[in-house]
Amino acid sequence: MPPKSLAILQANDIMPTNADGTMGFRQSSDLFYLSGVDQEETILLLFPDHPDEKFREVLFVRETNEHIAVWEGEKLTKEQAQEVSGIQTIHWTHHYESIMRLIVFEAERVYLNTNEHTRNESPVQTRDARFIREFKERYPLHTLARLAPLMHQVRAIKQPQEVELLQTACDITQKGIERLLKFVRPGVMEYEIEAELLHEFIRNRSRGFAYTPIIASGANACVLHYIQNNQPCKDGDVILLDVGAEYANYGADLTRSIPVNGRFTKRQRAVYDAVLRVFKYAKSRLVTGNVWDEYHLEVGAVMEKELVDLGLLSKEDIANQNPELPAYKKYFPHGTSHFLGLDVHDVGNKYRRFEPGMVFTCEPGIYIREEGLGIRLENDILITHDGNQDLMGHIPIEAEEIEDLMNSQG
Repeated sequence: MPPKSLAILQANDIMPTNADGTMGFRQSSDLFYLSGVDQEETILLLFPDHPDEKFREVLFVRETNEHIAVWEGEKLTKEQAQEVSGIQTIHWTHHYESIMRLIVFEAERVYLNTNEHTRNESPVQTRDARFIREFKERYPLHTLARLAPLMHQVRAIKQPQEVELLQTACDITQKGIERLLKFVRPGVMEYEIEAELLHEFIRNRSRGFAYTPIIASGANACVLHYIQNNQPCKDGDVILLDVGAEYANYGADLTRSIPVNGRFTKRQRAVYDAVLRVFKYAKSRLVTGNVWDEYHLEVGAVMEKELVDLGLLSKEDIANQNPELPAYKKYFPHGTSHFLGLDVHDVGNKYRRFEPGMVFTCEPGIYIREEGLGIRLENDILITHDGNQDLMGHIPIEAEEIEDLMNSQG
């Protein structure tokens, strides 16, 4: 931030359901990133140039009382908030307005937060949006600035501690996958597979799924965001599993495609191996210096050849394709990668060249609706100075590994 700048970050709201019900609390990723505080009604002020040192970092947390302790449990004390955040100036949230007036008039520019993820759609007013409106009413002559681009810049590069948490999330995901490979059989319900995963995740100190799981058997796998998970898994079908454990707010993101009966058919194996070849190529191009659009063009060219070899596209299809909508999109309609971190679709700038410390998914897929077959493979990849590191490299992905584990005893 330029000199004399103040940044203000808010916790997320607790969202209501019906009657007196509420959804589970999910902290603002930016606030959590900067403070480590995972508690509602938290506010963080950062003002590096304030003349008074005690106002350069200020954290407000919700004050507890006996009623809250009985009904909700203990909240952070000021001492605990200092320990978690490293911030020395801690106040209760209900003192925010009076303390804010001691700080804000020294600022020439105030950075406020909005959700600037390119895939964001938010018809519900957020706490950030509400705060921006209130701030403008109280302090109409202050110059406002966008905090999101700064957070996208810093959060794109994962610190070693973040990589460790992501690796733990991946390790827990491994336990779930290896458990279900020995559980799946013809006739099992998709939701039973979901239950097996959730059991293994939670018993390993995850809070559960990092996102709504996709357990898509047969033709369901051709619905990219299938989340009903309520159909039987039939003999001869393939199940597409897009699942990941959460750990300390960091999410793993894995996809595997497995045969219900433990053996791929010849056609299923051909498509699987094609996706695996594209996966291995795409992973090799997640390296320092590459850039999003060029990377996707490279992967698309490899996928195009595989689809021709599978008889899904013809050379005529390729010759007559619209460059803006390549023919391979019929069978591979989504992107190959996205940023990963505190959010499963994490923040970052697609025009920024890949740098060490960035973490991407790698997830090519082929979806053949007319055959009721969808196969996707996905691992989480850390870009390093001399290549990359597959955070899920220890999770079975080769077809033979999948079949062997599904047919092993015990």
